Amino acid sequence: MARVAVGGTFDPLHDGHKALLMKAVELSRNGELLVGLTSDSLARNKVHEVADYKARYNEVLRFIKMQGIAPVIVRLDDPYGPTIRDDFDFLVVSPETHPIGLKINKIRGEKKLGQIEIVLVDYVLADDGLPISSTRIKRGEIDEHGRVLK
Repeated sequence: MARVAVGGTFDPLHDGHKALLMKAVELSRNGELLVGLTSDSLARNKVHEVADYKARYNEVLRFIKMQGIAPVIVRLDDPYGPTIRDDFDFLVVSPETHPIGLKINKIRGEKKLGQIEIVLVDYVLADDGLPISSTRIKRGEIDEHGRVLK
């Protein structure tokens, strides 16, 4: 029974996010999936507008439940959440969040806690070969599936 953690803002929920969440779902089958969802106050640090926490919570919950998993979703008021105090088997990260995963294990080491195995899910590329990102979607460059719009 694996305990898996994944975190993010997930707005809009695009194919890159879905790949990340699908890997977390796959690893957590018959175990527990904890999703850390960025709080509204932490999300204000983004370069674009972000939907409110409740809307993002409902969208992530709906997507994961469609995969047959009932996740635990917690609000992240910092980049680390429960991963710096609770035990997990896997931490699923993207290239963008990989440095945070490394920092989590550094903090865990300082606290004499075991390391979490970091599972890196590569970017999903848009039709133009560049990564799908919320920023690009919000700018109107691509849609949530990576189709080029301009």
